[in-house]
Amino acid sequence: MKNALLASASLLLAVLWGCEGATGPSGSAGRVRKVHAVPAGTVLKLAFVTNNNSDFWTIALKGIQKAEKELGIQVDFKAPNPGTIKEQQRILEDLESQGYHGIAISVLHPTDINRHLNRLAGRMNVLTHDSDAPASNRLAYIGTNNFEAGVALGKEIVKIFPKGGKMAVFVGTFSADNARQRFDGILKAIKDSKVSLEVVARKEDDKDPIRAKKNVEDVLNAFPGLDLLVGLWSYNGPAIASALKASGKQNRIKVVCFDEEEPTLQAIKDGLIICTIAQKPFQFGYQSSVLLKKLCGEGEKALPNDEVIDTGVTVVAKDNVDAFWADLREQKK
Repeated sequence: MKNALLASASLLLAVLWGCEGATGPSGSAGRVRKVHAVPAGTVLKLAFVTNNNSDFWTIALKGIQKAEKELGIQVDFKAPNPGTIKEQQRILEDLESQGYHGIAISVLHPTDINRHLNRLAGRMNVLTHDSDAPASNRLAYIGTNNFEAGVALGKEIVKIFPKGGKMAVFVGTFSADNARQRFDGILKAIKDSKVSLEVVARKEDDKDPIRAKKNVEDVLNAFPGLDLLVGLWSYNGPAIASALKASGKQNRIKVVCFDEEEPTLQAIKDGLIICTIAQKPFQFGYQSSVLLKKLCGEGEKALPNDEVIDTGVTVVAKDNVDAFWADLREQKK
């Protein structure tokens, strides 16, 4: 009887190991990190997948192109248009059917896409960038520590409003890992400061720039006592600045945001936006491409010890916007 029970337990463990959600070699419950080495001489098929077709990604593309030139590889750039979960899933299905060896993806909604990522991770090397899916079987995340970036912006907000105020927050979708972590970081910094800053509105635009601007207009009309507008995604800054300028309330309401779209930088120069937390998308593209090449060629020994590769951020305000913008233009050449 005892032997039968042991055999049954062993069988159950074997089944669990093979199931999605089992504990794998990485040692973390629910995940299996599997590296796929590719035979020498194989022409690699690699892809970099974004979460929309924003201008933000043109900088990442420059990083990809630098890696391509240095390493003699090709990395196909895929931007979902429209930037929806359905379209991102369609791209993943195409890459799978076409036999790609590795992909790096900015995940729109981890819960909805984990199953797709895990299926691909069983066949190819999968990285995430910009927005993570930490519960998936991806090998590493390359990009901003979004929680700490949120903390950095939260500290700037506290400097602007040491006596508190009312704020509204805008983003494509709060379900994205990067949006949620940035917002959580902002709230943490505010809580730690003990400043009373109330979030009176949280608006999603589903990555629609027209809706993004209308959301701002609606909030400005609905909350006459508003003090601050916060944009969490790259296009939110320009949308907020445009709507605020049209309202004539730019001298009373402050704006802070994320990322380095040129209209955002111009709005900082013009005094419409106080500051932005700029990421390093060039590094998203460059480091993702380099690591995919290494994983395919070197196998397990190329796997980074730390699953999160933080590319860092820069606080851009009126005092450093010109220097930052000049450097950005150099990166885009």
